Amino acid sequence: MGWGRKALLVTAAAALAGTATAQPANRGPVATYWVSAATATGFGAGMQPGARPSMGQIMGMMGGGGNNVVKTLTLQLGSTRRPAGEPQADHLPPAGLGAGQQLPLLTPRSAPPAPREEPDIPREFQKPRGRMLIFWGCGERARPGQPLVLDFAQMAEGRLPAGLQNLSQVFVSSQNPPSPGRSTTYGEWPNERTRIRVPANGSLVGEHVVRGNYTPEIRFALSQAQDFMGPFELTTNRKNPSGSGQLGWRPVQGAKAYHAIMMGGGENDTVVMWSSSEVQAMAMLTDYLSDGDISRLVSQKALMAPTTTSCTIPKEALDASPAGMVQMAAYGGEANFSYPPRPDKPPPGWAPEWVAKVRYKSTTGALLGMDMSGMAGGYDDDEGARPRPGARPRPGQQPQQPPRRPGLGDVIRGGIGLPGL
Repeated sequence: MGWGRKALLVTAAAALAGTATAQPANRGPVATYWVSAATATGFGAGMQPGARPSMGQIMGMMGGGGNNVVKTLTLQLGSTRRPAGEPQADHLPPAGLGAGQQLPLLTPRSAPPAPREEPDIPREFQKPRGRMLIFWGCGERARPGQPLVLDFAQMAEGRLPAGLQNLSQVFVSSQNPPSPGRSTTYGEWPNERTRIRVPANGSLVGEHVVRGNYTPEIRFALSQAQDFMGPFELTTNRKNPSGSGQLGWRPVQGAKAYHAIMMGGGENDTVVMWSSSEVQAMAMLTDYLSDGDISRLVSQKALMAPTTTSCTIPKEALDASPAGMVQMAAYGGEANFSYPPRPDKPPPGWAPEWVAKVRYKSTTGALLGMDMSGMAGGYDDDEGARPRPGARPRPGQQPQQPPRRPGLGDVIRGGIGLPGL
């Protein structure tokens, strides 16, 4: 059983430990439009939170892509209207975006249903093996009560460990962007017609207009403070002599909160997960967060405050997983628009003609302890690393080679045993 499937098993068990409250449905607007703006660097560039890098992305990093800044947009338009002919809609962005004069919002064509296949029933049921160790909180040493140990064989039998219910105490509100299933007519970008990339210097500042034959005209303007978030730049990524791990970063422009996770593996099918949350929580980065969730999670200390610029991974987490993948996110909240503008106290039954939401995040990822400048693994040979320029031996000592730090080439050769690569 891979660590990804094990994580899903744990997530499902945590959900069973809590209870869900149904929310009443409200009368919605004619059109709903979401703009998701992401900035990514490092292993996080072009990846979803929690995803593993592909071999192509790894090779790209070897070519010096570690300092690349990738900006992406996802545009989603949903409407209650059905056009008389073929659906057609376009987003007209400001010239500073650098992605063309118009971005066509294509309506996906319905795919024929896949042929039904009878599931393969295994002859013998095999109990899942292994366990997951969950750590949380920044600091040199893990707090009392850590790690939370999840034995997959026991969980398959319905025996849940004590403390599992605490994972459900930190929750995130559902993000429900427009989709084909929730809309009478739907359009999206990028799509099969155009996949123009947003340049690294692309900007959202200026007026945005959405027009189509199934939506009222949507018009809103973004200020300098509502542009793409700045890149997430790690300044420190090392293993301390004490055995802990040290992360440091520059403040990210537009950040309202930070979160970090580490995923790795140990011996005997052990999965290790660590989260920067100060309260016990599942070590999973979320995609985007609303302003309300950011404020609440910062006050709960599940997210790091926007003034935070460093975090120490406890020694016990690194003892359990000597190598791991670190992923970090800066959350920028959202900007909301509507027509007519939403009053401070909407009267009963108030519903705008359209609503628009722009949400922001900035992410990065790296192998724990890997110097970003050495990600290509550029060593002369397998015997040792080149001496650093200007390095001097201590008095009375012979010049020595500095300790060899693994490069990305070592990862591909299996030198540090990162799970899933």
